Amino acid sequence: MNENKTNINWYPGHMAKTRREITNDLKLIDIVIELLDARMPISSRNPDIYSITKNKKRIILLNKADLADSSVNEQWLSYFSNEAPTILTDANSGKGVNKISDTINKLMEEEQQRQQARGLKNKTIRVMILGIPNVGKSSLINRLAKRNTTEVANRPGVTRNKQWIRIDSNQELLDTPGVLWPKFESNEVALNLAFTGTIKDDIMEQTEIAYELIKKIDKLYPDNLVQRYKITAEELSEIEQSKNKAYKLFLLIGTKRGALLSGGRIDEEKTARLILDDFRSGKLGKISLERPNNK
Repeated sequence: MNENKTNINWYPGHMAKTRREITNDLKLIDIVIELLDARMPISSRNPDIYSITKNKKRIILLNKADLADSSVNEQWLSYFSNEAPTILTDANSGKGVNKISDTINKLMEEEQQRQQARGLKNKTIRVMILGIPNVGKSSLINRLAKRNTTEVANRPGVTRNKQWIRIDSNQELLDTPGVLWPKFESNEVALNLAFTGTIKDDIMEQTEIAYELIKKIDKLYPDNLVQRYKITAEELSEIEQSKNKAYKLFLLIGTKRGALLSGGRIDEEKTARLILDDFRSGKLGKISLERPNNK
């Protein structure tokens, strides 16, 4: 298994079209909600979104916070709060979702007071929610609307059609498909997006992704691997002495999970799927792939 040097350059036609539509729709919008993945806020941040929405009021949501390291979440909360109101959310559990509507109203408070002073009726606040694929937009919108308004699936790019959704008595939200960007800034960003399933699994080799993920978790949260896969002190000691610790861990996990082919060989593809599923579902514990001090 080789070091991953994949340089992904992926920009499907519908992404380019969506970017143009977003730019045009911003004329109707009062507030932009930027949805980031709490496990990798920088990697999940589309730099195009910031540039095209820079003149709009913004709220930053760090979603999937329940899958991330809580202490690192607090660091990111402090980091982004200097830029815009920031909320830790988890659409699946509902964490933080009840703070969004109040934050929207607070941002628009001065403008609505000016309208009232002029004898005008407060207009409906129109909000646009933006984020890359698979960051949890559909689940979040369903929480905000308190009903299933959008199709939800655990794969990138499932939300396709633009729609206005009533999320409060005076608030409407414009949903948009997830948008990636033409070229990722670094291979590390591409890998983080692959780890979380933002980049479709058929774009990169799964065994390479899982191998790189093992390397990263072993560096940041080694105890999570030991606990999840019940690695003994003796096994760990033997692996520590090997030249390629990550690959030995990968093979050991395959053995312990029974991912074997005839003759006792490790089924590397099955092992990779198991590792990636464990990470994405949170079975490997609460893991943050980035920190503010080193992004």
